Amino acid sequence: MAALGVSEADIEESFVRSGGAGGQKVNKSSSCVMLLHRPTGLRVKCQTTRYQAMNRFLARRLLLDKIEEQKRGYVEAERARIEKIRRQKRKRSRRAKERILADKSRQSEKKQFRRSLDF
Repeated sequence: MAALGVSEADIEESFVRSGGAGGQKVNKSSSCVMLLHRPTGLRVKCQTTRYQAMNRFLARRLLLDKIEEQKRGYVEAERARIEKIRRQKRKRSRRAKERILADKSRQSEKKQFRRSLDF
C-alpha cells in the first residue's frame, strides 16, 4: 500500500450479506466486503470466501491491483503518446521516401485508367 501511496484512511470499508453458495452461514452473516478508494473512486466487492477476514484481505489486494493498473495505464498511455509524436517528427529514410513516391505514381496510373474517354 505504501508503494502506491494508498493509506488506510483513504479506504472506506463496508460489510454486506453475501449471496450464492455457502448456505446458512453466508445468508446470516455479513461476510461480503466492499471497499471504496475515495481519491480515485474505485469500488471493489469481494465475497470469494465465507470468512469476512479472508474477504477483507482479498478485497484490499484487488483494490491495490486496480489502483496500480490505473496508474500504470496512465503512464503507459503517456509514454505511447510521446513515442508516437517522436515517430511522426522523425525524418523519413531515403528508401521510405522512394517507396512513398512509387506508391503515389502507381495510384496516379490507376486513376488515369478510370478517366472517361473523350471522342
